[in-house]
Amino acid sequence: MSLSVATLTSNEDHFPHSSALSVPKIRVGMNWRIWETSGNKEVSYEQEGRLTAKERRTLREIIQKLKGSSQKVRRAQMLLKADVAGPAWTDEKIAEAFESRTRTVEKLRERFVTEGFDQTLHGKQREKPATEKILGGKQEAQLIAMRLSSPPKGYANWTLRLLARKLVELEIVPAICHETVRVTLKKTA
Repeated sequence: MSLSVATLTSNEDHFPHSSALSVPKIRVGMNWRIWETSGNKEVSYEQEGRLTAKERRTLREIIQKLKGSSQKVRRAQMLLKADVAGPAWTDEKIAEAFESRTRTVEKLRERFVTEGFDQTLHGKQREKPATEKILGGKQEAQLIAMRLSSPPKGYANWTLRLLARKLVELEIVPAICHETVRVTLKKTA
């Protein structure tokens, strides 16, 4: 096994959205050494990418049953190959085997050491959804009530476009697409 050393001077070099706290890290072979500045004293600790027997069982189960998203299965495969007590493949060998970048494997290994098994396997959960909901609970109720009422004169039935137009006319929402109306009605049906 070759010994590779990489030094990161701060979180901002590779993690631009992290806090301004400087956390110097040195990677030696398969291990991460991390120094944190806590108040006036410096705390140093070293951890290995070593899986427990329970974690190995969990990863094997995910791989065998293809349980979860493809990303989760792939992370499970990479973690098993990177296990110090198991195959202990190098980052380069793992990246080549799974057709990914070496940096991806390095970040996965680092996340395992710093954030733990569950966070690494399942990924980081969003604090809020990617897009805000267009219709709130009260607005959904108004849409459903409108849909259940009789259609306007000249129409035999409510159409999605007609419902969307009426929602805007009645100033329930500033703008809405007929597809949003469809999804909302399907969800509540």
